[in-house]
Amino acid sequence: MKTILVPVGSTENGITNLKYAVNFASISGATVYLINIYKEFSKAGGMGKITQQALEDNQQQLDEVVAAVDCKGVEVIAKAIKGDPFEGISRISKQLNIDLMMVSPQSIEIEDEVYLGPITGKLVKQTDIPMLVIPKNYIFRKIETILLAFKRGHFEKEGVLDPLKDLAHSFSSKINLLQVKTPDMANEASSIDAHLQAISSSTTTSENATIYQGVLEHFQQSQPDMLCVLRRKRGFFQKLWEKNAVKKQEFYTTKPLLILRGQE
Repeated sequence: MKTILVPVGSTENGITNLKYAVNFASISGATVYLINIYKEFSKAGGMGKITQQALEDNQQQLDEVVAAVDCKGVEVIAKAIKGDPFEGISRISKQLNIDLMMVSPQSIEIEDEVYLGPITGKLVKQTDIPMLVIPKNYIFRKIETILLAFKRGHFEKEGVLDPLKDLAHSFSSKINLLQVKTPDMANEASSIDAHLQAISSSTTTSENATIYQGVLEHFQQSQPDMLCVLRRKRGFFQKLWEKNAVKKQEFYTTKPLLILRGQE
């Protein structure tokens, strides 16, 4: 895992995420790209001036975030970029061959009952980049165990698990599997691929109405340092595809959430 992308929305969340990314990169050896993507807006007779001011304001915000963090010798490249935030993140991720994106679950303006705000929710829905959601004010700690929750133990796309395996290798983490059998799997085979079994320390099977309910049932028992799920329309984030945000009553975790690219 050599490249980490940290998009900055608010300065407060940017500082939290950069601190985590720097600690993460100091172990994995990654380069951190800190970006702030702003939209161009026009005003009669003054577009160029306004665009330049927006660039300067956003670059200043990035400088403030970097100045507030001890980068510990980690290479941090900060740049403000003009364009649509979601298209821009996808474009930059391809150009820089980003391995992992780190984001906040919500902006500081979102009410407390919301877990995933509309911006992060849209990133989950509209990008295919492995994503690590960092809880507000979360302090970095070594990742001893990771809980991977899923329904079907067969992954058709190649490389889906690579970010998880790279992360576990960097931190010498144990991976515990949680297969949640839901009612829609009644007539399907529930076998788990051998290569998935090979990277796991333990395997638990649960029968629940949803993957999230299975996670709720076994999370306290497992006590993981990180939860890992897949980005699927009919999987863990089914509710997210029905709307643009996720409330805490629907899902909430105080631990970092690793979201891998989905199967569909």
